[in-house]
Amino acid sequence: MVNVTLCGANGKMGRVCTDLISGRDDCQVISGVDLVTERNSDFPVFANISQLPQKPDVIIDFTHPSGLNALLDYCISTGTPAVIATTGFSSEQIEQIKKASEQVPIFFSFNMSLGINLLASLAKSAAKVLGGQFDIEILEKHHNQKIDAPSGTAIMLADAINETLDNKYHYVYDRHSQRMKREKYEIGMHSVRGGTIVGEHDIFFAGRDEVITLSHSAASKEVFAVGAVNAAVFLAKKQPGLYDMSSMLSEG
Repeated sequence: MVNVTLCGANGKMGRVCTDLISGRDDCQVISGVDLVTERNSDFPVFANISQLPQKPDVIIDFTHPSGLNALLDYCISTGTPAVIATTGFSSEQIEQIKKASEQVPIFFSFNMSLGINLLASLAKSAAKVLGGQFDIEILEKHHNQKIDAPSGTAIMLADAINETLDNKYHYVYDRHSQRMKREKYEIGMHSVRGGTIVGEHDIFFAGRDEVITLSHSAASKEVFAVGAVNAAVFLAKKQPGLYDMSSMLSEG
């Protein structure tokens, strides 16, 4: 049985994770961390991660980038693995995560959905065949409360494509300030914010007289929670290192 602490336990994703874990027999939530310290019916919730009375086997973090330092400090000092499912990190914070993974197991992905990670794999395969001949554009859509743009998932997809193409491409975010033709080696990134859209990502490979589109649409945030819980069980017994969805799927 894997003992889990949920950071962001009383938030939307924390509550979904709690519900999912309650229906599994390979893990259980023993504590939570949240600024709102309302006790869950099954486990205590603390305002600060340093207040945890018992070290968990793994932490699932669905909070805010501002809480990263406290999370990593706790994980490093106690040797606790962490699934970091929070989004919106700066490049400097991502480097912090990578550095911390040298000391403790960390699972980090811009998107915890199995479908999105399959989309990334398909995009890499398409890029191998079409790269250099087709223009590449990425469109992402999210709810009107999302702060960062483009989404971390869109960047993840662009990075996957670019790595496949020997990192020849640069990213162009929107085009309103440019009065010029599209360059060959660019990946266009576009964002839509509106309503309650959970998350939609489209990758366009546009060639001469034909367009190939790869798409993924999330109907609810539960898909991200499922991935995070699976990652927690996967990570609990791992050695220090940086893991992602491809790591888990390769052992599947």
